[in-house]
Amino acid sequence: MNAYEKLLLENKAWAREKTLEDPEYFKRLVNIQTPEFLWIGCSDSRVPANEITGTSPGEIFVQRNIANMVIHTDLNLLSVLQYAVDVLKVKHIIVCGHYGCGGVKAAMGNQSFGIINKWLRNIKDVYRLHEEELVAIKDESERVNRLIELNVQEQVLNLAKTSIVQHAWKTDQRPHLHGWVYSLHNGIIKPVCDMEPNTHIDHIYEYDNP
Repeated sequence: MNAYEKLLLENKAWAREKTLEDPEYFKRLVNIQTPEFLWIGCSDSRVPANEITGTSPGEIFVQRNIANMVIHTDLNLLSVLQYAVDVLKVKHIIVCGHYGCGGVKAAMGNQSFGIINKWLRNIKDVYRLHEEELVAIKDESERVNRLIELNVQEQVLNLAKTSIVQHAWKTDQRPHLHGWVYSLHNGIIKPVCDMEPNTHIDHIYEYDNP
């Protein structure tokens, strides 16, 4: 049996199990989507949003990319963000990184990775902003993990810089922004930063009429 065929069999078994547990399960899902959360996470296959938070389908709206970045020119991310905020009316946005992230580690070096260099350069910019703190950390894995935390903080700030979030802050007093880091070693999520609606950021990024 091919690997992809196994996935299809597992899908059928899962659907059958769900229906036996709750005959109305799929009927409820097909008619409504009202998640409270938008999750912006890393594409790493070991960090599935639903599993590590113990939530069910329909509870978290998810966008994933390499190293959980919020980049102002990423139309995919911005489209997801606008839909989540303006249509789904999410109350919370979580940027969740994970310790040992390969994308962050790659950005700390000088090896060229081709087209991915353009993506990793955004993480290099975060490194440059915090270089003094990072070079003082002698242990390499600790230095990588600290940059992972700083990167999450920076991406939360990038969310606050968007007119999408600022407009929702002014009109609806939401969403609340959170920065978390997940540990692959013990499965625990560490909160590293938090921004409540209407938190002031550098005035140059604040819009008068977002």
